[in-house]
Amino acid sequence: MTGPDLTLALDSDAGAYVAVHDRLDEPSADVGLSSRELDVRRATRDVAARVLAPLAAEFDRTHEFTHVGVQALATAGLGGLVFPPHLGGTGDSNVAYAVAMEEVAAACPSTSLVFMTQMHAAYPILLAGDDDLQRRYIPGLLDGSAYGSLGITEPDAGSDVSSLATTATATDQGWSVSGQKTFITTGDRADVIICFATVDRTRGRDGITAFVLEGDWDGVSRGAPFAKLGMHGSSTAELFLDDVQVPRANLLGTEGAGWKVVMSSVVKSRISAAAQGVGIARAVYARTLLTLRALHGPRLPDDLTFALAEMRGQLLEGRLLLHAVARQVDHDSAVSAGQIGIMKQRCTDLGFRAAVTAVGLLGAYGDLADVGVERYLRDAKVTQIYDGTNEIQRLLIGREITRAMEDIL
Repeated sequence: MTGPDLTLALDSDAGAYVAVHDRLDEPSADVGLSSRELDVRRATRDVAARVLAPLAAEFDRTHEFTHVGVQALATAGLGGLVFPPHLGGTGDSNVAYAVAMEEVAAACPSTSLVFMTQMHAAYPILLAGDDDLQRRYIPGLLDGSAYGSLGITEPDAGSDVSSLATTATATDQGWSVSGQKTFITTGDRADVIICFATVDRTRGRDGITAFVLEGDWDGVSRGAPFAKLGMHGSSTAELFLDDVQVPRANLLGTEGAGWKVVMSSVVKSRISAAAQGVGIARAVYARTLLTLRALHGPRLPDDLTFALAEMRGQLLEGRLLLHAVARQVDHDSAVSAGQIGIMKQRCTDLGFRAAVTAVGLLGAYGDLADVGVERYLRDAKVTQIYDGTNEIQRLLIGREITRAMEDIL
């Protein structure tokens, strides 16, 4: 038993891929996009159709790193959407970045994870690095000639960044950094590592400091990539730092300011994760619709039509939420953690829930690799976990509710 031909066309026919996704765009979401943002979506969808979608299933099967996909996006000028032109970017809005991420994730979630990690590594340098650091490291991350990683998570410090055990000890030339990082995206091959360490554990978050490390420096070693449920075209590995000598020039911001760098950076990373959720939901919806049409013809049973109507409505809600919060970030740097958390939690839950629903609607076909829905189900799960688990997002949202109630009462 193989998947219906209509669904397989999404992986093999660029024209069919674009036509399907163009047809399923929602005017009520698109009306808020500028002409430039629509152009960015068109350009990204073209790369997705020609390069990403045809390779996605193979990356999943072989666990091959999606270098080809990242290079195709960089070549198309999409690697630096929110970065200034003098560093190799295009100076676009966060909304443009969000719609681009939607397109990449809809075609190949693994590529979207590597693609967004490039931005996540470059953004702290833009945020807190001096001109020399920016010019040394950001252009390579944007044009794909260098891979980057964020070195935050540790075996005993995940969502609680203030409890980091990696230490940075002052030396005459800068700092000596030692510790272990885990679950690091692209960690096995990163050329540029944004490393967060503490200069004094007794200071808690006030001791957290950010540095730019290079992957080939003495004392930097990596573990083998983890075997994972999904996102097989993206590698995740441990980093080991043993007396790594970091020059003073590679300090990001000031000593003890790393917590602020983390908190400012997660706004961008949570837009990325939310866009992945929406993109995955879109892909699942398209594949489910085409598979059911191939099985039943253009007139579907009412129960299936009702389920698709529910899925379409939820997808539109997610798209509108993603675009609205990204637009708010463009216009207001003081967007709250709870507002960002609502977007991240709702949109990533959407992607996973849509995939679970699709597998149920398709029955035996939902289990087939050729149809592809099972791959999106596996890929979607991790989006609920990284960039702050959705449980942490609910905690942040709840804290804001409590503060608002105190202010009201």
